Amino acid sequence: MSALTVGHDPEQSWDELVRFWEEMEWPEGSRVEIIEGIITVSPAPAPRHNVIAELIQRRLYSVIPDDWGIFQTLSIAVPSRLGMLMPDLVVAPRQECAESDSHVPAALAELVVEVTSKSNARHDRISKHAAYATAHIPLYLLVDRWAPDGPAATLYGEPKGDVYRPLVTAKFGQPVKLPAPFDIVIDTSEFPAD
Repeated sequence: MSALTVGHDPEQSWDELVRFWEEMEWPEGSRVEIIEGIITVSPAPAPRHNVIAELIQRRLYSVIPDDWGIFQTLSIAVPSRLGMLMPDLVVAPRQECAESDSHVPAALAELVVEVTSKSNARHDRISKHAAYATAHIPLYLLVDRWAPDGPAATLYGEPKGDVYRPLVTAKFGQPVKLPAPFDIVIDTSEFPAD
């Protein structure tokens, strides 16, 4: 199943858009995001998608400070890009996240991880990439199962404006090193192939 988009009035303010996003009753188990001002409802990720996220999460737990968390269903706001995004993983300070009822500022994140789905990989590659860079999230790991040249993981960093610099790209089977404050290697050979 592919994503569903919900139109809105282009004159609608960010606050009105967020209120609509918060107050609507969305399908159980779906991922509801605002991407470039458009509400997008996606089905729950496939098992292989979740396995990849879980493998990365397990590795990250070994190195993050005790006061940070790794969140799978945390919505992060990027108002300047009309974005309310729910990355597959967000690494952020736990206390700041605990103080919010519905979402947190994206700038709190130290790392976001997206694992592409076939139906909406473009969002992860383009729209979310620009939003995360705009929010100055230091690191963005894109695990692109549907990359044109074959499955690969790309780590982005050094955000400027709405652009990241690619730090490393590794085909599945090759390691990806995350720099400080993580200083770990993600073994992509463990990732399930499609």
